[in-house]
Amino acid sequence: MNFIHLAGHLGADPEVRFTSTGQKVTTLRVAARVRRSNADDTIWWRVTIWGEQFDKMISYFKKGSAIIVMGEMSKPEIFTDREGHPQISLSVTASNIMFSPFGRSDRSSTGFDKFPNVKKEEENVDENTEEISENEEEYATFASGEGDMKDNINDDDIPF
Repeated sequence: MNFIHLAGHLGADPEVRFTSTGQKVTTLRVAARVRRSNADDTIWWRVTIWGEQFDKMISYFKKGSAIIVMGEMSKPEIFTDREGHPQISLSVTASNIMFSPFGRSDRSSTGFDKFPNVKKEEENVDENTEEISENEEEYATFASGEGDMKDNINDDDIPF
């Protein structure tokens, strides 16, 4: 068996279909960029997902999503395209899929738009700024030796 780890971006939204026996099959088209010297090449992979094991993740996938796929690589298929050029079809049967930490920072792909009551981290910055500033000033006073730590500690604040 040939196992592969593949990192890339989806070239299209996931395609879901069912076999004649009713088994779910999801196909992903993943573009992986390969850099050689001064040239960049893109290798396209067809990733097949059998069953429903990644359904919760797949609902967040869309064209352009960055993912990492681990799975078993099938034997490459050589075919001729419409223009008569030889092409290679590479495919992987996924055993594990992860969100890539190196993907685009596309705000619409974060999932926050699906949960309007959840605050984004940036929205909390203003609320926390005052508290941080007060703590920084207090620390600067102690660090410079001007303040006495005993003056600011309340016996009720000590947990033991």
